[in-house]
Amino acid sequence: MSILERVQSVAEDLTRAEHLLVREIIAKPRDVALGTASSLAQRTGVHEATASRLAKKLGFQSYAGFRDAIREEFIVKADPALRVRNTLEATGDGDLLGELIAREIEALTALPSYLDSNRIAEAAQLLTGARRIFIFSRGNAVTLSVMLERRLLRMGADVEVLSGDGRDLAEQVLGLGSEDVVVAFVFRRQPRHYAPLIERAHKVGARTLAVSGSLGPALTPAPNLLLSAPRSGSNDSFQTLTVPMAITNALVLTMAKMNRDTTLERLETLGELISDFESR
Repeated sequence: MSILERVQSVAEDLTRAEHLLVREIIAKPRDVALGTASSLAQRTGVHEATASRLAKKLGFQSYAGFRDAIREEFIVKADPALRVRNTLEATGDGDLLGELIAREIEALTALPSYLDSNRIAEAAQLLTGARRIFIFSRGNAVTLSVMLERRLLRMGADVEVLSGDGRDLAEQVLGLGSEDVVVAFVFRRQPRHYAPLIERAHKVGARTLAVSGSLGPALTPAPNLLLSAPRSGSNDSFQTLTVPMAITNALVLTMAKMNRDTTLERLETLGELISDFESR
């Protein structure tokens, strides 16, 4: 099992201090992999013995073995060249396109096992009732945030895509309130600014929604609502956005269905505006 799968399997048995360690590992795997149990404990404010206890609880004989596994999973496998190389080697001289299609079909077919229409409807209702929607993403997931922003704007939602460094994010969420919703796209590993963003949202009473892959159940802090399903491929190979894009599309269409008349009226008006602008 991967470290994230190990964490998921014992999540209910972890102490508060152990949860703090898990959060630090996910947020800064390189620092953890290159450091010691003492340095990890010092950064998180827990006793050094807690790090060793967590390693054993996750099935490792020692902290050193745990640290090696972190390095292998979060650093070695996170290398883009390695992921592509692994995918190319797996397909060999075969039909690359056919192999990719087969993997996408497999992942999409498995999607209903992880998400049902009730969970999608719950998320859609959450966004529909929001005063303002803040969207957070990093890396390739930015593609999804741009798509979601455009579609929500067409439906009349007040949307802001969060971007920039820590200072930029702090300024952008300064007005975050209890009637707002934060949507986070999080995949291969938890981004650096995810935790303070979700913590701020929870502090002011804003609701949080995360769209994620296998990492989803290990996110810390956990969002109020999680839409999570594995993507095609494995953690150490090339992965696409097909599954989370399908989730996002289902979310938007469910919102449209809930507000059918209003949505169609706005889209018709948009069509007329587009025609006016493009004809001049």
